[in-house]
Amino acid sequence: MTMESSTLDALDRQLLQALETDGRAPFSKIAAVLGVSDQTIARRFRKLTAEAGLRVVALRNAERLGQDHWMLRLRCAPDGAQTIAHALARRPDTFWVGLASGGTEVLCMTKPRTPGDHYLLLGKLPRTPHIVEIRAHQLLHTFFGGPRGWLGKLAPLSDEQLAALTPALPAPAAGPVRITPEDEPLVAALEADGRATHPELQRATGLSESSVKRRLSALLASRAVFIDIEYDAEPLGYRSGATLWITAAPAVLHSVGEALAGHDEIAYVAATAGPSNLVATVVATDTAGLYAYVSGKLGRLEGVQHVETAPFLRRVKQLTYQPTR
Repeated sequence: MTMESSTLDALDRQLLQALETDGRAPFSKIAAVLGVSDQTIARRFRKLTAEAGLRVVALRNAERLGQDHWMLRLRCAPDGAQTIAHALARRPDTFWVGLASGGTEVLCMTKPRTPGDHYLLLGKLPRTPHIVEIRAHQLLHTFFGGPRGWLGKLAPLSDEQLAALTPALPAPAAGPVRITPEDEPLVAALEADGRATHPELQRATGLSESSVKRRLSALLASRAVFIDIEYDAEPLGYRSGATLWITAAPAVLHSVGEALAGHDEIAYVAATAGPSNLVATVVATDTAGLYAYVSGKLGRLEGVQHVETAPFLRRVKQLTYQPTR
């Protein structure tokens, strides 16, 4: 995957990966590692925000919190798909919503906040007009995605630059962690702006500066939350994508998942319950590139029995919902 972007240059890609590595890194630190001025980094950040939809936000780590994680496939009448997608995007318990299969399918990833909270799955959706079929797939194991970002596969940063920007976090404790009620205002502020300054977090939480720093460090160290970025892949030169529903023989399920995680084209892959046992997001430069991947790297994997490809029509929500964009 060596294609150069037509709208974003090498420094833009380096800055994106720097923020993917440490979304709260000061511009001065990023500038020093990349060998440019603070002002240049600030200007490029504003450019990426305006032209590539860059946002830096905190996400709750469902696996570390012991929470269910679901992918919904909603087959819809075409005249209702967009309305349903936007309604789902406005919900706080969704974090990826897209239109696929020519606008006849809505794909949605959701993280219920409390155990057994499946009202979204079992309550409203079956009574929603224009929905023809609902498939709910519980995600069982993530091979790639979440805290591990796709930009690292493009490798715009050198190993030395990456090491200089990677936060030094202690090894997480075994078992699930929790976010306390006292930490909820802090997490909410970070979900709105992952780069919020300590004074801004103080105002949002009413905590002292030392308490904000201590609680923020503890949350990040526990991996209860992580800082992530959203952006449009098209300015990077990747204009085609799809969700792949893959069936692998059970004996090789894990090895196929690990192999997919190593493919440059794969931005996300997880094991899932349901008719297929793997779901993956593939990113390609164009339709020909998508075909080459499905018929080539994926097709050659031993143990893959069936693949269903659902090309993306439009992303409605990645991590945040911005209806004006």
